[in-house]
Amino acid sequence: MKITIKHIFIVLITLLIISCGKSKSDPEISKTSSIDSESTNNNDIITMSKAQFQSENMSLVTFQKASFSTNIKTTGMIDVPPNSKAVISAFTGGYIKNSPLLIGDKIKKGQVLVTIENLEFVQLQQEYLEVGEQLTYLKSEYERQKELFAEQISSKKSFLKAESDYNRTSVKYNGLRKKLQMLNINPASVEKGNLTSVSTIYSPISGSITDVNISTGTYVSPADKIMEIVNTDHIHLELRAFEKDVLKIKKGQKVIFRLPESTDEVFKGDIHLIGRSIDENRTVQVHAHIDHKIQHNFIVGMFVEADIVIDDNLSEALPENAVIEIDDKNYVLLLKSDDSDKYSFEIKEIITDRINSGFIEIKESNTFKNTDQFLIGGFNLISE
Repeated sequence: MKITIKHIFIVLITLLIISCGKSKSDPEISKTSSIDSESTNNNDIITMSKAQFQSENMSLVTFQKASFSTNIKTTGMIDVPPNSKAVISAFTGGYIKNSPLLIGDKIKKGQVLVTIENLEFVQLQQEYLEVGEQLTYLKSEYERQKELFAEQISSKKSFLKAESDYNRTSVKYNGLRKKLQMLNINPASVEKGNLTSVSTIYSPISGSITDVNISTGTYVSPADKIMEIVNTDHIHLELRAFEKDVLKIKKGQKVIFRLPESTDEVFKGDIHLIGRSIDENRTVQVHAHIDHKIQHNFIVGMFVEADIVIDDNLSEALPENAVIEIDDKNYVLLLKSDDSDKYSFEIKEIITDRINSGFIEIKESNTFKNTDQFLIGGFNLISE
């Protein structure tokens, strides 16, 4: 609250007149008069009774050591490492047969996510079996030709043809087998004659479902995103720092961040990685780890406002309510005398700097003594 020196003295004079008037009519009131003001050596002195000091819940305080930091302001978002996020799609197109999961469901690695049905899966298994039969015959023929050629009974041409046919079919067989495995169709089961038109997709990671883009009967192609899974066990901050601040940022520096759209709480972390390139907005990406002790339901994509602490030191400070701003200048009430029934305070101009956690840094504090005491709560009375 800003008030002028003129306003203060008008109030002080008014209170003084009231105090004098009351002292003539009521001796008891004069014992606990309001605030008096006088000029002593060109210094402003305020005097108040101890009864008034107590009734107004005032108090005295000395200089205290408080922590003040120099910060770089940044913005960013909550994110997870690439290996903690999975986009699920199909290797081959098909129709969704079963999709039991919803957004927010927690799943474990290897859990069934969705099943896809396609007649081409049956044709693929049939081809696999047919090629398998051919491979058995061609292997036998290759071994026979190999023996005949070794005994010089068969020509080299016949041997090379048998070898080529066998190798070509073997490659095709292995390719079909790999396709079945990618579709999570067991080749051993197919070899026993158990054909299926359904392919099952399993979760590659543990986490929570964050996006679902299908329903039963939907046709999906390999390019379609079926769903997304995010594991928040290793959640972190991705911040953007301006080019002018980058050289001040170091690994291990503390980060204080907030979620302005969600909560008033303040959280902590530390710088882990600093980007080595500047984007088109002249900013650099800064990766910060969140304090592992924090138990909070962070959501990937949340917007954050963060302060990177590049310098932290202890300075002489006073509580904010011991300092008042008047005409762009800051003042305190310094205790000058403590009599049996009253206090006297001197209005002293001070130079302040940073504010943190309810304390304000006092510059040139060496002009005061360590034992000096300052009034808390008196300015509210003066400004009334």
